[in-house]
Amino acid sequence: EKHISIQRHLADLEKLADLKEDEKKPCPLCPEEKFKACYSHKLHRHLQNLHWKVSVEFEGRYRMCICHLPCRPVKPNLVGDQTLSKMGAHYHCIICSATITRRTDMIGHINRHVNKGETESRFISVPAPKSSYEVLKESATDVQVLPNYSTPHKTDSYFNPKMKLNRQLIFCALAVLAEERKPIECLDAFGATGIMGLQWAKHLRSSVKVTINDCNENSVTMIQENCHLNKMKVKLNTKEEDSDEAMGDGEENTDTIEVTKMDANVIMHLRSFDFIHLDPFGTSVNYLDSAFRNVRNLGIVSLTSTDTSSLYAKAQHVALRHYGCNIVRTEYYKELAARIVIAAVTRAAARCNKGIEVLLAVALEHFVLVVVRVLRGPSPADDSAKKIRYLIHCQWCEERIFQKEGNMVEENPYQQLPCDCHGSMPGKTAVVLGPLWSGALFNTGFLRRMLFEALQYGLDEAQPLLKTLVYEAECTTLKHFSTHSPYDENKQEECGVYIKTPNTSAESYLVHGKRKSDEVIRNAAKRQKSENSAEHPAFYYNIHRHSIKGMNMPKLNKFLKYLSKAGYRVSRTHFDPMGVRTNAPLAQFKTILMKYSTPTYAGGQAEGPVHLAEDVQAGEQVQAADGKAEDAEFLEDDKSGVAAAMFIKDYPAHCAAD
Repeated sequence: EKHISIQRHLADLEKLADLKEDEKKPCPLCPEEKFKACYSHKLHRHLQNLHWKVSVEFEGRYRMCICHLPCRPVKPNLVGDQTLSKMGAHYHCIICSATITRRTDMIGHINRHVNKGETESRFISVPAPKSSYEVLKESATDVQVLPNYSTPHKTDSYFNPKMKLNRQLIFCALAVLAEERKPIECLDAFGATGIMGLQWAKHLRSSVKVTINDCNENSVTMIQENCHLNKMKVKLNTKEEDSDEAMGDGEENTDTIEVTKMDANVIMHLRSFDFIHLDPFGTSVNYLDSAFRNVRNLGIVSLTSTDTSSLYAKAQHVALRHYGCNIVRTEYYKELAARIVIAAVTRAAARCNKGIEVLLAVALEHFVLVVVRVLRGPSPADDSAKKIRYLIHCQWCEERIFQKEGNMVEENPYQQLPCDCHGSMPGKTAVVLGPLWSGALFNTGFLRRMLFEALQYGLDEAQPLLKTLVYEAECTTLKHFSTHSPYDENKQEECGVYIKTPNTSAESYLVHGKRKSDEVIRNAAKRQKSENSAEHPAFYYNIHRHSIKGMNMPKLNKFLKYLSKAGYRVSRTHFDPMGVRTNAPLAQFKTILMKYSTPTYAGGQAEGPVHLAEDVQAGEQVQAADGKAEDAEFLEDDKSGVAAAMFIKDYPAHCAAD
């Protein structure tokens, strides 16, 4: 029988007390030494305020009221030679009959039962639903998850809907690699629900051989069920020598997904892959050595790091422990995080005599995504390792510059900074950050092909971000996108698929699905490297951080136009919606910003320095000369900027230093 503290209504609890107006009755849930017998009106208030209001509700039908009866063993308190047995208040679980003292603990206890699917109580005659799984759909792929799928600590099948953009970017990168060579073997090292591997197999089909791995047995079972749900064949490998095949119900599908139950380091040591994706909970540095051990030449390794507290300089000691990197909070902290991860990837690849080419680096609110191409050989490894350098950062004006190459000790490292803060300010004004990756963060040709794949497969969320990344990689604000395939435009674009020849429009090394020799592939990689020699400027400036007090700044897109007219390369950045990536020095950046800023008028005549009048007047004349046609052009730029900023919600903290 269920405990008397578990009732449906307050009236049921009052029936237990057998309330009568002329008689004193004891509380049914309290011992007499705690609550003496009283009349009905006082007992009614006691039951309502002490027991019913603090009860825990279950499925809207039952209430687990607090109980003070001596039904829970309590540790005795020793006072001198006497033992005092003190009984505490507690709740009785309706499902497992456990006794729990705190209300918050009881709520968590009930939620754990519900998350595990244990909603059928021994006291409730109404049957619980047969399955507590919830089916979600993303990119035409169905996955079933548990009710607490978005809480990694409480479930084996973790699924985060906020990472949809991350999954789309990784799919585009894999689709580009699948166009280069077919078929390719790809690994999702941390499968969880298997959503990412299922999307690969469902859309790319025979171009890829998908392996989904997870070390948790419950996750492996979930992945198999999701494969059957999407009518995919399953090849189960719990050990390297044992295998078993199963077929899902429904129409036959020739696509087969291999599901393995191993540690991620083990499977990457045992087998070779063309494409590896790492998405552990937290940092991925523990799996980099294994990932680069057996990855094939010109293959791709992508990794998602969700330890943003350390990468974004909120836990600097953790960044030093995991990445061996000294960092502070800066205005460009997101790009700093991406360069920290790439530096760790570069060192891991160099230990395996491999170099890397960075194809993509994205840092958003919840994650840092890095996609690199692997270049085998000690020479590429040495070239990549040379791009890991320290950064000198001025804490007064936020100016920054990478240290010069070489082993000789600088007599005055402050001389490398373009600013003169050290000479005009007392004490030490700069810090050394790093080691960091100092090379390019993007490959323009690869990003254009990713954008084409996103258009082809209808990945709407990834398209605006990829357009912004192409602008950022080229460091330009010009819009010259084409909806035609980059693989077919005169077959001249060097992007790892077609080889651009000076005299002929030769076919690619992928002719009718066949690959040519490895020498042609190496020549393609060298040619691609030479074309990407003009790298984008490192880091960016936040226009709000460097605004002038008492002045109205120009619109961001107009300010980009003014910088471009001054002869500097300029673009927006996905790292910061108000960031400007440019090769202009900070002093020139502030000069142009001040030139085209106008005074702020509050009520009457503005109080401002007289010497700024000529600059303000010149700025107003330039703005008036632009006309309505230029405003229409800027309006179009604003729309693209807003679309890119949709994916960026975390604004950097603004420091006010006068």
